[in-house]
Amino acid sequence: MTLSDEKLNIAVIGYGYWGPNLVRNFAELDGARMHSVADLSETALEKVSKRYPTVNTTTDAMALIHHPDIHAIAIATPVSTHFDLAMAALKAGKHVWLEKPMAETSEQARALVAEAASRGLVLHVDHTFLYTGPVQKMRELVQSRSLGNPLYYDSTRVNLGLFQRDVNVISDLAVHDFSILDYVFDMQPTAVSASGINHYPGTPENLAYITLFYETGFIAHVNVSWLAPVKVRKILIGGTEKMITFDELEPSEKLKIYDKGVSLTDDPEQIHEMRVGYRVGDMWAPKVPNTEALRNGTEHFRDCILNQTQSISDGRFGLRMVEAIEAATQSMRARGATVQLPAHEVA
Repeated sequence: MTLSDEKLNIAVIGYGYWGPNLVRNFAELDGARMHSVADLSETALEKVSKRYPTVNTTTDAMALIHHPDIHAIAIATPVSTHFDLAMAALKAGKHVWLEKPMAETSEQARALVAEAASRGLVLHVDHTFLYTGPVQKMRELVQSRSLGNPLYYDSTRVNLGLFQRDVNVISDLAVHDFSILDYVFDMQPTAVSASGINHYPGTPENLAYITLFYETGFIAHVNVSWLAPVKVRKILIGGTEKMITFDELEPSEKLKIYDKGVSLTDDPEQIHEMRVGYRVGDMWAPKVPNTEALRNGTEHFRDCILNQTQSISDGRFGLRMVEAIEAATQSMRARGATVQLPAHEVA
């Protein structure tokens, strides 16, 4: 499928929790047209027609997948349906936007990556945090070595939330940290250890503590829960030169940089003194773009299709996230046993 002067026609499958946000952003996207929405609920489709009178609606997702005028399909359905819908769309020659996680298993994810590559299609996974100003700034600071050598990443991502039926709390919440770590540091963990629990029989695990290990000695710790009395979304990053805090819930100054660090000396003249020294400097909050992450993501998806380039959260990125979820879940169900992660070539 090629695009010349015509607009990019996009269809969304799933108008539940996240679908309305996708439709709104695609409807406002320059150079694109929000063509159709599919959902099994007639009530949901009535809402689409009321708000977007020019958008077609149907309960038949396959009709959109095989529609000759549609160039790209965005899938915002339960993860158990992702593989079948995405594979059908790719085989029909459509570019695909997939909500996270991209598939239930790494085997499914690898199959989608291979299919997209064989057809030269864009496969984008909506790891939304990669498209936020604070996370992009964190990547800039880390990659420029402004923090010195990265030492640790510590995240708390908890709330009193709705229990998911088809995924556990690692897949729902910790995957955000997995994606931030991968993007900001350009490093993949070699192993993971996790502990967690399911407090209510018949439902997925609702609380977990995860530790990710890296060859460099860098370490990451993630605490996720659906059982906290308050909502907390906070990340700490420590380096030898500077340190970062990112509080997603702060109304302003979400990202703060501290000119604080540690140093270690083996100077024989200081052998009787403390080998570890501390440096304390100023704190500042850099100005970061406040554009909606989903707007940035949809623009990136459009540009990847028109320019025939890979998304920064492409299928290979999404595959690494599924592998991390699988390994962490395996470790959690083995009471914290260390699980090795597959090695990937650095792009």
